[in-house]
Amino acid sequence: MKTEMVSFATNGETSDGFLARPDGEGPFPGVIVIQEWWGLNDNIKDIARRFAAEGFAALAPDLYHGTVAAEPDAAMKAMMATDMNRASLDLTKAADWLASQTFTKGRGIGATGFCMGGGLALTLACDSPHIKAVAPFYGVNPNPIDKVANIQGPLFAAYAEHDDWAGPAVREALEGALATHGKQHEAKTYVGTEHAFFNDTRADVYNEAAAKAAWGKVLELFRANL
Repeated sequence: MKTEMVSFATNGETSDGFLARPDGEGPFPGVIVIQEWWGLNDNIKDIARRFAAEGFAALAPDLYHGTVAAEPDAAMKAMMATDMNRASLDLTKAADWLASQTFTKGRGIGATGFCMGGGLALTLACDSPHIKAVAPFYGVNPNPIDKVANIQGPLFAAYAEHDDWAGPAVREALEGALATHGKQHEAKTYVGTEHAFFNDTRADVYNEAAAKAAWGKVLELFRANL
């Protein structure tokens, strides 16, 4: 496995990201991994490595440009200080960069993200023609939600049963819009889970059984479509 920090052009500036990919020249299917509100921390880098171990070239863009939060108050401040329109533009440029690399050329790109990153993954799938499958975890919906008409491939959405961030109204709105626009999709709410159940660094909410099941669904989706 190869891991490195890389840079890519974003709207007249430069952004960084953590890249993990298998050894060899590929081509490999690419995946954009989008951070939680904590930033590009070790957990997100580990998820990119997990994708690389499964045969994907995974890029995790640094949307906070070097800031990593360890406490909820700091994470909230970092998220609130982030221009989400700018973050979405950065992500489209990240997808452009990953799709242009020789080790991914000719293969599809997937997108996944968690919490804040789940919503951004959905928006990225609406904004970028490179995204051929998307797997948001407990994310909010794009605004306006009818942007989902632009999604180019199937979607798997993972939700927690107990979640004030992405609750039933969010799920129902997304499923309704996807159905209206004829998009292939599956949504799964994991019983007994709380928001951030996939994060294995959070002993207070991590649910091993649900996380493993959801990971299997994501790999199945990406292997079938990328």
